[in-house]
Amino acid sequence: MNDMTDIAGPERYRLAEGLEISRVLTGLWQVADIEKDGRIIDPERGADALAAYANAGFSTFDMADHYGTSEIIAGRLLSRYAPGQDRPLAFTKWCPAPGPMTADVVRAGVRERLDRLGVARIDLLQFHWWAYEHPGWLDALHELAALRAEGLIGEIGVTNFDAAHLHLALADGVPVRTNQVSFSLVDRRAAGPLADLCDTSGPRLLAYGTLCGGFLSERWLGRPEPQDIADWSKMKYKRFIDAAGGWEPFQGILSAAAGIARKHGVSVSNVATRWVLEQRGVAGTIVGARLGESEHMADNLRPFAFTLDAEDHGQLEAAFARTRPIPGDCGDEYRKPPFLTASGDLSHHLDAMPLACETAPVPHRDGAMRVTSGSEWEDIAGYCRAQRIGDRIVVSGTTATAGTSRPVAPGDAAAQTTFVLDKILAALMALGAGAEDVIRTRIFITDEADALAVSRAHGRVFGSIRPANTLVVVAALIGDYRVEIEAEALVRP
Repeated sequence: MNDMTDIAGPERYRLAEGLEISRVLTGLWQVADIEKDGRIIDPERGADALAAYANAGFSTFDMADHYGTSEIIAGRLLSRYAPGQDRPLAFTKWCPAPGPMTADVVRAGVRERLDRLGVARIDLLQFHWWAYEHPGWLDALHELAALRAEGLIGEIGVTNFDAAHLHLALADGVPVRTNQVSFSLVDRRAAGPLADLCDTSGPRLLAYGTLCGGFLSERWLGRPEPQDIADWSKMKYKRFIDAAGGWEPFQGILSAAAGIARKHGVSVSNVATRWVLEQRGVAGTIVGARLGESEHMADNLRPFAFTLDAEDHGQLEAAFARTRPIPGDCGDEYRKPPFLTASGDLSHHLDAMPLACETAPVPHRDGAMRVTSGSEWEDIAGYCRAQRIGDRIVVSGTTATAGTSRPVAPGDAAAQTTFVLDKILAALMALGAGAEDVIRTRIFITDEADALAVSRAHGRVFGSIRPANTLVVVAALIGDYRVEIEAEALVRP
């Protein structure tokens, strides 16, 4: 192995003014796995374990509201530092229950994080949302921005956002600093549109799953495919391996990484981490720690002792070519099949999301239903967002309007298209339909230069469905809008 004695600590990355992180963050998601049977980690002993990481230079910790007692453990560590003393960073996540995101709801969620951590300000608050069809996610981010201005939050991050919705948030003025997503030799989705967005708009990626729950290590090289998996992390990443083509192509990646590891005198895990660290837009990788059970601080330093050369990248690319891309964009595994999570099917979370539209019968038309979205123009002009008669659904021309009248992402046609399509899908869902039932869309834009961006946003939703479509350039739209879309659907038996 390479001599690590000359490495003072992990590389650092400046995310923002006064926010410099370790490029290998210590993830605390396994606290929930350790505690799942009711065995709660003693907070002081847990804080002792975190202190060892901080003393070795791994002073950035990532946790969440649902990672067992991770916030409490981190809070005990932070309490050991005097006010004004340079202390470790505690990044946490808020994954609220589905529903409207009012100012009071958001403040309560942030207050709970502050109380559990025992701090006056959260270094980085990362937000997760289940279904974009409910616009509460954008409301929540704007409320978080208000709390940031108030001083309760240092920076805002999101978790498992695809490129389209991260772009929408940025275009609507939310100062999102980071997006935490799966990124590994097996799951390379973040190297696509998200990396492009990082290049143009500035948010940074925090990569998790870099070691695929431990599968990206010598331990699994040449080993038979596991049949019984006990811990949550490995259950999750075995699904990713299966989605990428299965055990045999995965062994090809492991073999290539093992050859590179031997060349540089490091471990397979080091190669896996180094590859992600060298990708566009990546600020850091998150490596999990099983507090009191398994610590790999010395090994976690080795990715900073070497770089991958052209030959190394060529060998990995050859191995990648024998795998299948993970379907969809980042975060899709939480929102649509195939659900690549530890528990598998997450439709119960999606089913719990309240409808964004109100549904009511259509008077004088037996069995017909209509939905309203709250736009003030629906009352003024006397129309509904959508109406279902039998198996046919028609959706009115829809613009990127939040609440009753606020234009979303003014001046950005691509972001507006993303919001409009979410709004259309919400109306369809309220009437028992989905994107797969759409048979026609009509798009109106005000600038021919927006045609490609709008079409790509449309293709993200309908690329495999391919409804009939018309796109026309019009002289103007009422209000600060660059795009308006209407749709028709035919519900299948």
